Amino acid sequence: MVGEEKTSLRNRLSKSRENSEEKEDQRSPPKESLETPSNGRINLKQLMAKKIKLTAEAEELKPFFMKEVGSHFDDFVTNLIEKSASLDNGGCAITSFSVLEGENNHRAKDLRAPPEHGKIFVVRQSLLDELFEVDHIRTIYHMFIALLILFILSTLVVDYIDEGRLVLEFHLMSYAFGKLPVAMWTWWTMFLSTLAVPYFLFQRWARGYSRSSHPLVHSLFHCFLFMIFQIAVLGLGPTYVVLAYTLPPASRCIVILEQIRFIMKAHSFVRENVPRVLNSAKEKSKTVPIPTVNQYLYFLFAPTLIYRDNYPRTPTVRWGYVAMQFLQVFGCFFYVYYIFERLCAPLFRNIKQEPFSARVLVLCVFNSILPGVLMLLLMFFAFLHCWLNAFAEMLRFGDRMFYKDWWNSTSYSNYYRTWNVVVHDWLYYYAYKDFLWFFTKRFKSAAMLSVFAVSAVVHEYALAVILNFFYPVLFVLFMFFGMAFNFIVNDSRKRPIWNVMVWTSLFAGNGVILCFYSQEWYARQHCPLKNVSPRSGWSGKVMFLSPECKAWCRHY
Repeated sequence: MVGEEKTSLRNRLSKSRENSEEKEDQRSPPKESLETPSNGRINLKQLMAKKIKLTAEAEELKPFFMKEVGSHFDDFVTNLIEKSASLDNGGCAITSFSVLEGENNHRAKDLRAPPEHGKIFVVRQSLLDELFEVDHIRTIYHMFIALLILFILSTLVVDYIDEGRLVLEFHLMSYAFGKLPVAMWTWWTMFLSTLAVPYFLFQRWARGYSRSSHPLVHSLFHCFLFMIFQIAVLGLGPTYVVLAYTLPPASRCIVILEQIRFIMKAHSFVRENVPRVLNSAKEKSKTVPIPTVNQYLYFLFAPTLIYRDNYPRTPTVRWGYVAMQFLQVFGCFFYVYYIFERLCAPLFRNIKQEPFSARVLVLCVFNSILPGVLMLLLMFFAFLHCWLNAFAEMLRFGDRMFYKDWWNSTSYSNYYRTWNVVVHDWLYYYAYKDFLWFFTKRFKSAAMLSVFAVSAVVHEYALAVILNFFYPVLFVLFMFFGMAFNFIVNDSRKRPIWNVMVWTSLFAGNGVILCFYSQEWYARQHCPLKNVSPRSGWSGKVMFLSPECKAWCRHY
């Protein structure tokens, strides 16, 4: 396959070159006129004519060459990885090519290993690290840095004009990360419990399974204890701390996101190792395959949610690279701060000055699109690229494919697969594939719906706890519009116009999310309620609001 592609590319390039040579022969002057004069001086006009012709040839070949390389390079790399994986599995002929051909899936970029083998980890860089080696792409990165500098200068100049001095205070930042020590000891409690309890329960179950006279009862008992730990200790415990200590939003975000991460990590550890113990007992092996504590500890910090005893490793740690990634994370935090300060705060500070109407809502949504998109890109770059790459480098974790080229997506199904590969892999192997295994692969649509439901509920839970109110805008957008777009704008859409549609809907969706949640936050902070019955809704609460907030909050 790869050889045929190379031959085809070479033949097309040679044909294009022959055509350009024929055109050159037709346009070229007689040979005698291009020769160097007898006096040894080079004719400048002739030299320039040659240079123009060579440049024209290069320009004719460039678009064709780039198009061919772009269409075949990913297929070549994927095929190479698949062949190496099949060789590692003892020359097994069953690869993801044959599996996906049975499912009529023609997208070579999304080829997977057979489900029984799970995710295959290989040493590879993150996509942005590769793209930043190209000067044209790196210029876009420089443009974002320049925009940050302008935000800082704008804030300093406005403060100097309004206050007559430079106001170097970060009230929003200090408020958002308030009570950080509480968040830190909560994290340590979650980490130590996740390190000890799941490993102890699994080790005790694995060693007693083959010796137990009632292995089913033995398994159900330990499964029940593990579920109690997941629900009570990791589930309810951190949520109670967040609510009881009234942590600010950023501190809540640290606790809740780490809570979700530890729950997913513990599930992956048990899910990957239980089948190994069952197979060992079935084969009556004398050795029980129990991972070491060091392997489990490495997994808890590794930037992946799929457990393996060993991962491909890089030879050394580039500490300069680590420092640069953390510096960029902090830069993104300040970037978000200045976006709120210059674009969001004035918008929602002035919105209470006029009564609520459809006009106010529409203007708010469209004015929120730009800051919403900037924050989306900054969150992606700060977390999925910088943060994960920093920990991957410190741990010498080789597989850095935390995301794919989601910005080129022409369908929402491809966008969901490529935006966050780390979480998508967990949902694919432990939610989607296990659902199909349990129901014998007869309900693929139901499996997909269940994955969307789990993802939507977890996203809304995180936002509800972080913001301290339940306002299911994200759930509705994700569960209903996201699900509909997944089926309507599917992988059959290939034309560039669909990429424009995906970006347009992303822009609008982020504007809606930022506008609605910010309005709700502002209403709860600046329109206090008095003597309100817990059962009453917003329509009943309006009568207890201050006069300037009544009209503005009536739409709730």
